[in-house]
Amino acid sequence: MLQAGQPAPAFALPDADLQIFEFRNLLGKHHLVLYFYPKDDTAGCTREAMEFSDLQEQFESHGCSVVGVSPDDCFSHGDFRDKHGITVLLLSDMDRDVCRLYGVWREGEGEGGTRRGLLRSTFVIDNKGMIRHALYNVSVRGHAAEVLELVKRLDD
Repeated sequence: MLQAGQPAPAFALPDADLQIFEFRNLLGKHHLVLYFYPKDDTAGCTREAMEFSDLQEQFESHGCSVVGVSPDDCFSHGDFRDKHGITVLLLSDMDRDVCRLYGVWREGEGEGGTRRGLLRSTFVIDNKGMIRHALYNVSVRGHAAEVLELVKRLDD
């Protein structure tokens, strides 16, 4: 598991418009909230994306970009974004490589035995590329507001 104080793994992934987002392009410019969610257009994931979108201007006022990552494809992200008016960037990690880099693709117990799945998690990364907060197995309701409070303290 990644922890606060470690460098954030670099990555590049496509967004809903098939544009490549490269983590390294933010270094020295913006903080990053990188949140991983299991599936587009499910109740919890929709709430989480909408809460981050509702607070996007406040994140930006603190020099922070917000990016969501799931294993869904780019077209699913586009439909999800358009259906719910989501304004944060959504990235596709269909191969789950970035999910593995961040330690959120895990084996867990489910009906009928063990299976692999995404652990809903959020990383607050400063503009130098260091993980300042690693939050695993988060609850959706109010999570975006809690993360905003962490971002507000980054420059203290």
